[in-house]
Amino acid sequence: MSSRIEQLIDEIEEYIDSCKYQPLSNTKIIVNKNEMDMLLRELRSKTPDEIKRYQKIVSNKEAILKDAREKAQMLINEATEQTTELINEHEIMQQAYAQANEVVQLATKQAQDIVDNATLEANAIRDSMLQYADDMMANIENIISNAVEIANAHYGNLVSDLNSLNEVVQSNRAEFHAQNAVAELEQEEASSASSASNAASGQSDGNLNVL
Repeated sequence: MSSRIEQLIDEIEEYIDSCKYQPLSNTKIIVNKNEMDMLLRELRSKTPDEIKRYQKIVSNKEAILKDAREKAQMLINEATEQTTELINEHEIMQQAYAQANEVVQLATKQAQDIVDNATLEANAIRDSMLQYADDMMANIENIISNAVEIANAHYGNLVSDLNSLNEVVQSNRAEFHAQNAVAELEQEEASSASSASNAASGQSDGNLNVL
């Protein structure tokens, strides 16, 4: 939905297009001063409200980003703690794979939810959130890689299971990147289509100089 300022600018442009040219001139037009003053006064009165609205969005950006980072960090901490516990419990090696895989899947899903919610609330920080989510999954990948090294030294039977789990994480991460690339491509195509439409509209209005 366009703002009132954009609507007023459109109204001013439409009004100028509707004005008649002065006799013997192709550039000068006859403008009703009262009507033009009324449109300009309303434009001036709406400008502070629009500025305040955008300032509020910017001020909320950091709070949204901080909350998302805290939630992502909690997921990393939980994944680290649960993975460490699984490695330390030698007696439940058979259950370790299933439980660790569940932790990774839950962490990946919740990380995606955090990214989606942050994007809806503040699209301006979308790139930062995606990078942070990627870093989070990279940390999980590092945790599992470290677990593989520990298992090589202490639990030979757990190595193959942890390697398989690491491949799942890498696959999920690659899919995550692919989904983001598709979303960005769709956004760019939508933006290009909008720009082309605006350009066509501007060309149809013609060139008009007001003196």
